[in-house]
Amino acid sequence: MTTSNKLFWKISGTLMALLVVLGLAYVLISGYIGNQYMQETHQRLYGGLAESVLKELKPYTKGEVNETDIKDIMHSTMIMNPIAEVYLLDPDGKIITHAAPKGKVKADKVGIAPIKEYIAATEKPFIIGDDPRYPGICRVFSAAPIMEEGNLTGYLYIILQSEKAAAVSSGLFNSYMTKIGGNLFFVSLIGALLFGLLAIWFLTKNLTNIISTVRRFKEGDMNARIKDTDQGDFKVLAETYNEMADTIVGNIDQLKSVENLRRELIANVSHDLRTPLSIVKGYVETLLIKEDNISKEDRVKYLETSMSGLERLEKLIAQLFEYSKLEAKQIEPAKEPFFISELAQDVAANYQVLAKDKNIKIELIQNKKAPLVFADLSLVERVIQNLMDNALKFTPEGGKIKIELITDNNNVEIKVKDTGPGISPKDQTQIFDRYRQADRTGKKQAGAGLGLAIVKKILELHDTTIQVSSKLNEGTAFMFKLPAYQTT
Repeated sequence: MTTSNKLFWKISGTLMALLVVLGLAYVLISGYIGNQYMQETHQRLYGGLAESVLKELKPYTKGEVNETDIKDIMHSTMIMNPIAEVYLLDPDGKIITHAAPKGKVKADKVGIAPIKEYIAATEKPFIIGDDPRYPGICRVFSAAPIMEEGNLTGYLYIILQSEKAAAVSSGLFNSYMTKIGGNLFFVSLIGALLFGLLAIWFLTKNLTNIISTVRRFKEGDMNARIKDTDQGDFKVLAETYNEMADTIVGNIDQLKSVENLRRELIANVSHDLRTPLSIVKGYVETLLIKEDNISKEDRVKYLETSMSGLERLEKLIAQLFEYSKLEAKQIEPAKEPFFISELAQDVAANYQVLAKDKNIKIELIQNKKAPLVFADLSLVERVIQNLMDNALKFTPEGGKIKIELITDNNNVEIKVKDTGPGISPKDQTQIFDRYRQADRTGKKQAGAGLGLAIVKKILELHDTTIQVSSKLNEGTAFMFKLPAYQTT
């Protein structure tokens, strides 16, 4: 049995159980209302019985019970309504005499409030009162006040349905309700069930298409999508599935990209590690082989070259370690207020020696005294250093590097601009990706391409971004902003 069929039968079973419960509730409620209707009908038909009897006969004569009239009252009442039970009450509801079967009356008093309410009503409402034979059980009644010389001397209280009549009536009524209720319930159940099954089938028919599409996706069809989502009965489900499938495909593409980058990293790192290691190894082997025949000047030269290779290797390993910590979010910025102008001056001064070797001029420009910024001092210094390393790498001899600080009300913009060959528009979109380098000189530069990727990660920790502006043969500028420190 398929999933859609299982769901269909589960919903159908639930509907069947619900219909049975509703049907039984309908029968019980109908029986109760029908019984109330019969009692109200009986009371409306015979509600004036007590008043009619008292118009013809007087139960009291000069305050004394008139035994003859009492017998006539009870006889007349039994003729008019054979199933009635007659009670003569005093003004407080105490039973004086009655026409009920001997020994069956268990109460000596009935509640007077329903009687007063019934007598006071202009249009006789449906009211039930105490049955003296069965304390705690209420039945329909007729009642009328007994007046003598303008004074209330008691009440004529008639139970309109005796125990036997109630039993016969209830039995007949229950039999009738069982027949009509059972037939109606059966017909309603079958009709509602058929209609419900048809409705469920119609509503769930789109599940087959959804399940088929999900199964295709599961089996490797990454383009499987649910069509016509606006017309189906499971619009939200279909749209959610399509969005989920798009997200999964996007994640897979991202993983593939990461895998490609990982392979590029291995290739780049292998090459960058192999080069300085080969240089160091070659010169060390030369020193060992020609230990007795090499001049002091050559020995120093070989050692300096080996040291340079080791420093390059050390820098590459440090970059890899730093980027891995940033990507794993193991670095938390320790923000503090500091003068960005002083930091820029220190960095510019530190790079003067390297710039002088390449005949490059470094210039620091401030339009006004830069305010304090709120950031991690060491991480911001690392950003500017990486930008300066990048500028020195691509600026030709005789070129210029500018560090510019631009202040507005809430931020300080730091710009590092060089006069190098520039970056093509197609390369500008990927220079901040890890292990990527833009080809700005026609040949591959040394390094693994992590400098700008580290800059981007550090600035992301500061909730800001790095931007680039470049034109071929005119130079490149990198800019980022830091929030000014609010002293108040």
